[in-house]
Amino acid sequence: MKFDDLNLTEEVKKAIDEMGFEDLKYIQEKVLPHALEGKDVMGHAPTGSGKTLGFTIPIAENVNHGKGVEALVICPTRELTLQVTKVIKDTCKYSNIKTLPVYGGVAIGPQISALKRSDVVVGTPGRLLDHIRRGTLRLDRVKILVLDEADRMLDMGFINDIRHIVSMTSKRRQTMFFSATIPESIIRFSKRFMNQPVHIKLDGNEDKPKINQSYIEVSNKQKFQLLLALIERDDPESAIIFCNTKIESDLVANNLIKNEIDALAIHGDLSQAKRDMVMGKFRKGGVKFLVATDVASRGLDIPIVSHIYNYDIPDDPDDYLHRIGRTARAGREGKAVCILSPSDHNNMRNLHKKYSKLEQEEFEFDLSKYPQMNRSLKSRYSSRRPSYSNRGKGGYSKKGFKPHNQSRKTKRPPRN
Repeated sequence: MKFDDLNLTEEVKKAIDEMGFEDLKYIQEKVLPHALEGKDVMGHAPTGSGKTLGFTIPIAENVNHGKGVEALVICPTRELTLQVTKVIKDTCKYSNIKTLPVYGGVAIGPQISALKRSDVVVGTPGRLLDHIRRGTLRLDRVKILVLDEADRMLDMGFINDIRHIVSMTSKRRQTMFFSATIPESIIRFSKRFMNQPVHIKLDGNEDKPKINQSYIEVSNKQKFQLLLALIERDDPESAIIFCNTKIESDLVANNLIKNEIDALAIHGDLSQAKRDMVMGKFRKGGVKFLVATDVASRGLDIPIVSHIYNYDIPDDPDDYLHRIGRTARAGREGKAVCILSPSDHNNMRNLHKKYSKLEQEEFEFDLSKYPQMNRSLKSRYSSRRPSYSNRGKGGYSKKGFKPHNQSRKTKRPPRN
C-alpha cells in the first residue's frame, strides 16, 4: 500500500514525499486507516517499525493552527521527545502547525512563551506536570492524545503523573498508545482511558527486524575479555553495549578506552549537557561504541546500529526486547549477542521463558590476547595499566546455563 492511496491532504502528501516515503510499512498500513477515522488505537510494535508516522499523520491531518493545544504526545525521555518532535515538524511542514518539545533540564521560561503559540506539544511527564501546575499549559482542547513507548513510562514509575495529565484532557479526545510490549499494567491503563481501542500487533514476518540472536558462556572473570574478542571478530559499524548498572557501564567504557577502543558511557548520572555531547559524538560517528544502561538508552535517536552486546543480562526480560530493537532497523540486518556468565543465569532463564530465540554460540578465543577488566579504573584518563593475567584459552567449561525447558543432555535451546 502506498501513501498516495490514503485520503490525505495535498500538504501532508507533499511533506511525506519530501521525507522520502512511498510505501507504507506494515504497522502504518494497519494503524493509519483507523487512526485517520478518529478511533482509539493500541499499537504493539518495536522500536524502528515505523510506528511514529502512525500518529504524526493523523495529527497533521486533524490539528488546527491557532486554536490552542490540540494534540499531546507523551514520551518517557528527552531524546525521544526531540525525535518525535522532528517527525511531527517534518510531517506538518506545509500545514502551518506549530509543534513544541517540552522537557526538563533546560530553562522553563522560553517554553512558557512558546506554549502560547503551540498547536502540538510533545513532552516528558515531569515537565508537562510542571507546566500544568503553573497554569502555562491547558489541555482541555486536546483532540489527539498519544503515549509513545507507554510500557517504558509505566516501568519508570510515571503512572500517577500520566493519570493526572490525561485527566486534564478533553473526554472527547482520540487516544493512541504505542508500546513494544503489552504488559498487564498497559491493559489496565487502556481500559480506564481508552474507548474500545483497535488493537494492532505485528504478525507473521511483516517488517520484523532480521536479528541474529545468540549467547556465549564465559566465567565471570572472562566477560570483558570475551567482549574484546567479539569486537575484534565482528568489527561493528556501530554498537551499543548494555550493562545493568551505572558503575558497570562506566567501567566497561573506561576499560575499552584503555584498550584503544573509542567508547562513551551514557547513564542517568550524566548531566544533560554531557548526555547531549555523548549522543552527538555517537550519531556523527565520532565513537563507534556506546555503553548504556536500559533507562538511559530509551528513546535515543540512533539511525544505524549494527551490533548489540548484552554485557549483562537484563533483570526484566522485556528490557531485552527494547535493547535489541536498536539494531536491524530500516530493513537492515543486525546481530545481538549475550555475554552469559554464571551470575546472570537466573536472568537468562527468565529471559528464555519469554523469548526463546536465543541460540548458544560456540566461540573459542585466545585469552592471552585480551586483558581482564581493570576494576580500579574510575576515570577514562586513568594511567593505570590493565592486568594481563589469566592467560590461556577462552570459553567456560564448568557447569553451564540450562534453559528452563532444556535437559542437561541438550546443548542448545529449542528453536522457535
